[in-house]
Amino acid sequence: MPEIQMPKLSDTMTEGTLVAWKKKKGDQVSTGDVIAEIETDKATMEWESPEDGMITEIYVQEGGKVNVGDKIAFIRGDAEEAPKHDVPAQKQEKQPDTPQQKEKKQQAETEKPAPAESRQKETAPPQQKDATISAARSEATQPAPQAKETKSEEARVKASPVARRIAAELGVDLFSVKGTGPDGRITETDVRAAAKTVASGVDRGGEKPATKMPAPVKSGESARIQLSGMRKIIAQRLVESLGPVPHFYLTIDINAGPLMESREELKSAGEGADAAKITVNDLVLKAAVMAAMKVPRVNASFDNDAIVQYAEVDLGLAVAIDDGLLTPVIRSAQGKSLREISALAKDLAHRARNKRMKPEEFQGGTFTVSNLGGMGIDSFSAVINPPQGFILAVGKVTKLPIVDDCDQVMVGHRMSITMSCDHRVIDGALGAEYLKELRHLLENPALLMV
Repeated sequence: MPEIQMPKLSDTMTEGTLVAWKKKKGDQVSTGDVIAEIETDKATMEWESPEDGMITEIYVQEGGKVNVGDKIAFIRGDAEEAPKHDVPAQKQEKQPDTPQQKEKKQQAETEKPAPAESRQKETAPPQQKDATISAARSEATQPAPQAKETKSEEARVKASPVARRIAAELGVDLFSVKGTGPDGRITETDVRAAAKTVASGVDRGGEKPATKMPAPVKSGESARIQLSGMRKIIAQRLVESLGPVPHFYLTIDINAGPLMESREELKSAGEGADAAKITVNDLVLKAAVMAAMKVPRVNASFDNDAIVQYAEVDLGLAVAIDDGLLTPVIRSAQGKSLREISALAKDLAHRARNKRMKPEEFQGGTFTVSNLGGMGIDSFSAVINPPQGFILAVGKVTKLPIVDDCDQVMVGHRMSITMSCDHRVIDGALGAEYLKELRHLLENPALLMV
C-alpha cells in the first residue's frame, strides 16, 4: 500500500508541476503504466506507476506544484480488495456493536450540538418539516455542476503539455482544435494555428468561435512574468558558472568552403528523406568529437582538488525551446559515425523541443556545442555548463571577400567558432591546440567520413 511521492527526475530538480493525470481515482494500474505527466526544471516527462494496484487517493490536482518527496497519490497494492466505502459495512457485519457500544454512540449523538438547519427542522411544524425533507431529497438527486463535468472532459482531450499551456495562454478551446499528432494528439502547432483562426474572427466552419482571445497588454504598460521552474534553474546555473568559473575565450575563423562543397556533394548524391540529410551542424559535431579524441586533455572537468579527464566523449547539444534551453547528450560519441551522430542529434533535438526526454538523456556531458548559425548569428560567446571544461559557440557560414594564396581577392565562405574555456582545466595553449585540430578537420571534411 505505497504512498507515491513526487520523484526527483533531474539532478537539479527541487519541485515539480503535475501537468496532467493519465489515470483517475479508482483506476487499476500496472507497473510501467503511464499515470501522469510531470514538468521538471528541464522537461516534461511521462511518469510510470511503480506498483500494481488501484489508485485510491490523488492529493495533487493538475497544474499543482509540489516539492520533491511530497505525497501526490496513493496506490493500494491489493487490487482484489473492495473500495474503501464498502469496508466499514463489511466490518460492521462481521463484528456488530455490543449494546454498551450502541448506547455510548447514541449518547454521543445526542450530546453533539445541532447545526442551525437541524435545529430549525426540529422546531418547524410537521408540514414545513416535510417540505424541507422533500427539498433536500430533490437537491441530492440533481446532477453535479456543469463546471466539474467540463473539467473532467478537458482532461480527456489528447494534447501535449505544451499545447495545453499555450491553449490556456491564448484562450483556445482544445475541443475546437483538430490534432495532427500521433493518434490525433493536439500539438503546439495545432493550437497556434487555431489561435490565428480565432484572431481572424472565423472558425473552420465559417462561424464565430465561442472562445475569446485574452486582452493583449497595452502599449507602454509593463508586465511581471512569473519564472518557470526551468528559467529559475537557468538563472541559478548561469550565476554559478560565471561567478566561480574563470572563463576565457578563444576564437577562430575557418574556411568553410570545403564544408559547403562536401554538403553539396552529399545532397547531389541523393540522401533520401530530408530528415536524414547531413547538415553543416552534423559535420561540426563530428569534428568536435574527433578533435577531443586527438587532444584528450580538453575532455575534462574541475573537481575541487583534481581534474577529471574522461575516457569517453559525451557530447552535449544546446537546444533552444520555448521555456529556455536544454542540453541533451549523445553518449560515447567517439564511437559513432557521422550518420549516427546526425540521426541522434535530430532525434534528441526533436524530443527536447517537445519535452519528451528521459532524465538520463540530458544529464552529464563532457562538453557542449551551441550553434546559433541557423538563427543568423555571425559569432558569439557561450557560458560553460558546469562542471564541463569548455563549450563551443558556432556562428553562421558567411560569404566574404578573402585573399587566396596567390594574393587574389575572391569570394569565400567563413565560419566563426568561439571556445569558452574553464581556466582551471584548460590553459590558453591547450585550447589553441584543440582549435587547431578542429580547424584541420573542418577544412578537410573527407576526414570526417572515415
